[in-house]
Amino acid sequence: MQPAVYLLASKRYGTFYVGVTSNLVSRTWQHRSDEVDGFSKKYGVHMLVWFEVHETMLEAITREKQIKKWNRDWKVNLVQDQNPEWRDSGLGLYGLNQLGLPPARE
Repeated sequence: MQPAVYLLASKRYGTFYVGVTSNLVSRTWQHRSDEVDGFSKKYGVHMLVWFEVHETMLEAITREKQIKKWNRDWKVNLVQDQNPEWRDSGLGLYGLNQLGLPPARE
């Protein structure tokens, strides 16, 4: 997988978590399942509402640091621009629907 910067939210306009990873599916699943103690577990920040893929980890880390310095309104606008419904993109990454269930087979 390619390096990625991502934003998790607790709910629409809720608490944000900004992160960087080399494996978006695995890392966001760790957040979602509360496998690791920390901020996302403590505040229930599990919805993947935005992500951006980069060519190198250095680029991704640089972008993460940039976004972490942003004020809250800028982060909200970043999500709103690409995900106005605040849909949980993680569900698609894991092959789950909005109820957290695997998609029905046809």
